[in-house]
Amino acid sequence: MPEESGMRPDVVDLRSDTVTRPTEAMYERMREAPLGDDGLEGDPTARALEVTAAHILGKEAGLFVPSCTMANLLAILAQVQRSEQILLEARAHMVNTERGAATFTGTFLFGLPGTDGAMDLNQLEDALRPGASPLRTAMVALETSHNAAGGAVLPLLHMAAVAGLAWTRGIPVHLDGARLFNAAAHLEVTPAEIAAQVDTVSLCLSKGLSAPAGAILAGPAAVIAEARRLRKMLGGTQRQIGILAAAGLEAVTAMGARLAEDHATARQLSDSLNTLGPRLSASHPQTNIVQIDLTGTGRDSACWVDDLEAAGILTRPLGERCLRLVTHRHIGSSDVARAVAAFRTCLAAA
Repeated sequence: MPEESGMRPDVVDLRSDTVTRPTEAMYERMREAPLGDDGLEGDPTARALEVTAAHILGKEAGLFVPSCTMANLLAILAQVQRSEQILLEARAHMVNTERGAATFTGTFLFGLPGTDGAMDLNQLEDALRPGASPLRTAMVALETSHNAAGGAVLPLLHMAAVAGLAWTRGIPVHLDGARLFNAAAHLEVTPAEIAAQVDTVSLCLSKGLSAPAGAILAGPAAVIAEARRLRKMLGGTQRQIGILAAAGLEAVTAMGARLAEDHATARQLSDSLNTLGPRLSASHPQTNIVQIDLTGTGRDSACWVDDLEAAGILTRPLGERCLRLVTHRHIGSSDVARAVAAFRTCLAAA
């Protein structure tokens, strides 16, 4: 296992890239961070992170928030009114995991069918036609990389096509970019080149970028100013938050460059698992998420999670017949070998 993990050496944790620990450089920044009260005069380190992240994402302004879920929620609250509609791909994280947004905002999230996380453009165009819904569509939302689609990355041409359909009708486009830097690494473009296709964008700092917590919402200055006001209403204003923002500064300026390593590890894991025989099938990842189809093993995902955990491999179920494995900077080739060996043993016992 790579150094600086702070993780148990007897466990290979493939549950998520959220388990990443801060780097030594992050701890050093945290120790030296200038601090203030972000609810009063402002925390200078938090403001530095907001300015830096906005620049990296090519946006006018940024806002540091506790989580990417809150960033997406604020993007809705700042741009969509109650009883208005948001169009997303049907398996989007905002639809299936962040449904609380509909409760808090009074908006309606409508999922459109898609392939590999990319919504069907014909379906989108039909949904945007006058009279297609009694509700006014006030936002179109995208996700890249796409969690439920196994870390698939939206092509820039697809994003541009979605934006064109929305913008010609005066509808803003939001990007759930929790793993935006992973998408940029796969496409070999800058994060700003992806974010240029949308009005507002969220970015999680605590996944592959390895910060301990936090997210950024970036976009037009007026929208971010409104989001800052709404953040206070939601209880999201934090005091000497520069301690966490300092780790976020390291995350956005230094950690994106190494994400291709996680993608290569995911491909190694996928390729190795696919050598175990036809009963078990691993997806071919673009980024750092591998999905395992267990249908042919005759055992459900709960059984596999338990047996693998007993062997020191932590995974997460994705429905009854699938597992999700996520690589990150604490997973190296030796960890892949251990995981594959555990899968081989469990498969033989199935």
